[in-house]
Amino acid sequence: MNSPKHTPTTIDAYIAGFPEPVRLRLQEMREIIRAAAPAATERISYGMAGFFHEGPLVYFGGFRAHTGFYPIPSGIAAFEEALSAYRMSKGGVQFPHDAPLPRDLIRRIVEYRLAENAAKVAHKRRKRT
Repeated sequence: MNSPKHTPTTIDAYIAGFPEPVRLRLQEMREIIRAAAPAATERISYGMAGFFHEGPLVYFGGFRAHTGFYPIPSGIAAFEEALSAYRMSKGGVQFPHDAPLPRDLIRRIVEYRLAENAAKVAHKRRKRT
C-alpha cells in the first residue's frame, strides 16, 4: 500500500503503489468512473484518487480488505437502499475485495453526482444574473 513517505501526485502513481490484486480493482474503479464521467479531471486529493467536474465528483481509495468509494454524503444518501449490502459511512462505502464491484451502481452514483454538480453550477449562474 502507499506509504506515508511516498505521496503520489497522479492517479497512475497512486494505483501503482498497491499490490496487484488491489491495483486491478482500483484500475477497474477508475475505468467505471471515467466511462460515466469522461469530461471529469483526475487528481489526488485527501490522499486518494479524485474525479472533479464542476466541483468534486467522487473519490476512491485502496485498502487491505476493500475498495473505498466516496461520492460525498449526498451520493451515499441518494443510494442508501441500494448500498445497504455494504459497510457505509456518511460519505463513503466499502466494496470488499472478495466480491465484484457493483459496476452499474457505481456508474449511476457518478451520473447522479454529475447532475448534482451541474445543478449547483446552474443555480449559481442564475443567481448572478
